Amino acid sequence: MSAWLDPVGCPTERPPLAAMSQRTRMLHAGLDAHARRTGLPYLNPDEPTVQLDLFGSARAIAWQEGKAAFLFASEGCWSELPHLYARYGTTATAALIAALKRLEHASAVLVGDSGMQVTALAFDVLMTPGSHAVLMRQVYNKTRSYLAWLADRVGGRVTIVDDGDHEGLAAAITPETRFVFAETFTNPLVRAQDLDRLRQVVKARREPGRSLRLVIDSTIATPWAFKTPLLEQGVDIVLGSGTKSLGGTDRDLWGYVATRDTPFANAVMDLMAMRGGILDWRRAAAILPGLADADERHARRSATATRIAAFLSRHPKVSDICHPSLPTHPDADAIARQYVRHGSMLSFRVAGADEEQTRHIADVLATSTIVRYALSFDGLATKVNHHKTVSEYFTPGAEVKRSGFDRLIRLAVGLEDADDLIAALNWTLHHADDVTAAEIEEWQRQRVEALGLV
Repeated sequence: MSAWLDPVGCPTERPPLAAMSQRTRMLHAGLDAHARRTGLPYLNPDEPTVQLDLFGSARAIAWQEGKAAFLFASEGCWSELPHLYARYGTTATAALIAALKRLEHASAVLVGDSGMQVTALAFDVLMTPGSHAVLMRQVYNKTRSYLAWLADRVGGRVTIVDDGDHEGLAAAITPETRFVFAETFTNPLVRAQDLDRLRQVVKARREPGRSLRLVIDSTIATPWAFKTPLLEQGVDIVLGSGTKSLGGTDRDLWGYVATRDTPFANAVMDLMAMRGGILDWRRAAAILPGLADADERHARRSATATRIAAFLSRHPKVSDICHPSLPTHPDADAIARQYVRHGSMLSFRVAGADEEQTRHIADVLATSTIVRYALSFDGLATKVNHHKTVSEYFTPGAEVKRSGFDRLIRLAVGLEDADDLIAALNWTLHHADDVTAAEIEEWQRQRVEALGLV
């Protein structure tokens, strides 16, 4: 190789790989072999990675021109461009985006590393300096907190309106309002948005030359809940945490934005490209195979939740039960007109139980073993928690009560048989008062020991 190392002159032919070191030869032979196996020139000899070998500038220029076409033609989002660098997307995220576009009837989809990440990115684009947003009261508390923080930072304002108060919503919208944000179903009271009324209010309050968007987080309801896809009902932007129903296995954290508003989608993608938050290829590749079965798993969980809700609605020890399948649901009319699936989450109150007793009952239910005490929902196993403890721990009690979240046990139904879960619930409701806190602590200690966790 000495002839190619002389700065005074150099042979006309390229330096031969065969004359190079074994380390260099092995690395590049591995890269080439992987490219032949996979059909893509990843710059790792063993698995897909963050970058591809582009073989020169022509493909980079073609990619940049493709991005420009998306931005100026407004016919899609540049999240769909071919894999160039994993901070912008990968081959696996491209396949996931295509599946989500079909599911949501969207023209543009972005995937991020969590539901909260994509929500924050959407808010960052929508909440401009001096602007205003209207938030329905029963949204996720981190969503509410982030938007309040953002509004303070950019000199904006946020107005909170009770779910179902459409007159209050109309009165809250001003010429500075840039978006209305709601969840369906809500957590933990599983209220259902009347999408017809929301659309009518927003449409009536839109002014010429001003953008006012309706944004729905449908994580709990899921895309399968609606008779007509949200984006075909006049919803402008759909947000979702794929960690829940679309994943359904408690394994991979991710989220997505779906829309037909391509300038908005491209603005979010530009921000994501600068700030980060894209879904990595490993998770996308793990999510894709399970997506085909996610619908059936969620349908099964929802059917089980409906049976449990019916049982609890007749139970003498239950004072309140919240599930969209019940005829007593406050949004029953909208549910009958617009929804076809009722979801896997429910919440209930035990008659006469105060906040501390409610927490104790949730702990006792977890000793049944088939109901796990955990935070999320739409996974394999059924989960229980005391809502004040896990979601509103630092919220003043008066505010928790004002929101209707006091003394609630939240049950997120899994894939177990309905009768088994009902048996565990019935036993708990009849015998929780007989179980002491010391007995719960001893059960927890024995359980941890039996699982070899100490």
